[in-house]
Amino acid sequence: MTVEEALCYGKEKIHSDFAKLLLSDLLGKNPLELYLCLDDIVPEVLLVQYKKEVDALQEGTPIQYAIGHVNFFGKKFYVNKNVLIPRFETEELVEKTLDYVKQIWEEAPSLQVLDLGCGSGVIGLTLKDKMPTLAVTLLDISKEALEVAKKNKEALGLSVRLVQGDMLENLGDEKYDVLISNPPYLKEDEEIEDIVKKNEPHIALYGGKDGLYYYRKILEKAKEHLNDSFLIAFEIGCNQKDAITQLAQTYLEGIQIECLKDLQGRERMLFIFRKM
Repeated sequence: MTVEEALCYGKEKIHSDFAKLLLSDLLGKNPLELYLCLDDIVPEVLLVQYKKEVDALQEGTPIQYAIGHVNFFGKKFYVNKNVLIPRFETEELVEKTLDYVKQIWEEAPSLQVLDLGCGSGVIGLTLKDKMPTLAVTLLDISKEALEVAKKNKEALGLSVRLVQGDMLENLGDEKYDVLISNPPYLKEDEEIEDIVKKNEPHIALYGGKDGLYYYRKILEKAKEHLNDSFLIAFEIGCNQKDAITQLAQTYLEGIQIECLKDLQGRERMLFIFRKM
């Protein structure tokens, strides 16, 4: 089967853009380059994989799981059904966190950073990639998620530590300068898109009856694991700012709290910090 025939096969079953993306990814080409090699023969082993991925998309699998990776901050990260698919809003969280680190500590610092509920590791690994002096720990309760994070760590050649644990438990008396997290924050009865509900891990989506379970769990123990100057960076639901602010003020002293909007104008990032 030629490239052109494979594209026609895919377009009959799924959206044409997805067909181009799947085939170009398998062939190691830019989607636009496909039109320069329409008469080339697709190797049989790749054709079998292509048809398998087309079928998966036709059955409702997200394209990121079908191709097995996503682009985050210009890097390729491996993902599968055991981790959430990283969103663009999380890139904004990482970018703003780097700004706050420079604002609080001024010099390029050697800080202890903890990525709580790391999933595929995109947050902590990107921070390490952008600021190599950081000492980064990736923590997740899911062994399967940590296996994905380990694969990404090795593919990117970054030195970070992996820990299995439930948020701030299993850390002994360790202290950190930066805690960053995109925890599960959906209410248990919150309606979401079927493609998300049916495919992405519920343990990484739902945050209890009010959606605040994990923020509460982090903040009530955070003081035990923070140095005098610290930064907590959260991705939050767009209606959770006030509730999480109140939790932070209940459990932490001498803090400043700032909420930033994402590019869509929604309040999606909360920064809690103390500069000594």
